Amino acid sequence: MKTIAVIPARMGSTRYPGKPLAPLLGRPMIEHIYKRVALSTVLDATYIATCDEEIRNVAEGFGATVIMTADTHERASDRVAEAVTHLEADLIVMVQGDEPMTHPDMIDAAVKPFEDNPEISCVNLVRRIEQESDFRDPNTIKVVMDQSNNAIYMSRQPIPTLSKTGFSQTAAYKQVCIIPFRRDMLFRYTHLPSTPLEQLESVDMLRLLEHGYKVRMVPTAFNTQAVDTEADLARVAELMKNDTLLSRY
Repeated sequence: MKTIAVIPARMGSTRYPGKPLAPLLGRPMIEHIYKRVALSTVLDATYIATCDEEIRNVAEGFGATVIMTADTHERASDRVAEAVTHLEADLIVMVQGDEPMTHPDMIDAAVKPFEDNPEISCVNLVRRIEQESDFRDPNTIKVVMDQSNNAIYMSRQPIPTLSKTGFSQTAAYKQVCIIPFRRDMLFRYTHLPSTPLEQLESVDMLRLLEHGYKVRMVPTAFNTQAVDTEADLARVAELMKNDTLLSRY
């Protein structure tokens, strides 16, 4: 299977404007993401998809291949679908442009289920939430799953409820935004009408769930931190300062 990665990025984030170019350990954050993703051995190519010339100029400066897209997309998945319209690929791995702690092995793990099961059309990585503050943080997308590890629901609110147990006794999980699609599912996604819960929660995957499609959740051993605020960026800088991957790019 030809497999490519696309990193959607834009300057106009409502929670942290300009974050793709925010400085992180001496480089723009988007550079860390691009170069870490490109280390994956399962990828044939890696691209950045953006509507902003500022991002394009910086990204091309560190050697990235950039695809310009419309500035009207509300969902990252729609931006990625536009970006790959004229590219040949069987699997498209969307890596959100706010995941600078992405490890290339995470890409490999997310792609593996497609080799084993032709019925799987979309995968998300998932990680157990270790801190209650993250569980209650609306920037952390929580997910509950069925017994086959398919997503039932995703929310920015704390789910499942802690009404009968404490946090330490509850298995709570977060979405990690490394999301491979089969090509036909990505284009199906972008042609599906937007859905009420997708809009309410501002979570891309709810569009698929509300239309009755399955999203397979795959556990990852890597503990990452998405960047939604300046405080998150400072936290990531501390977590990454001794990261052995830094010496590889």
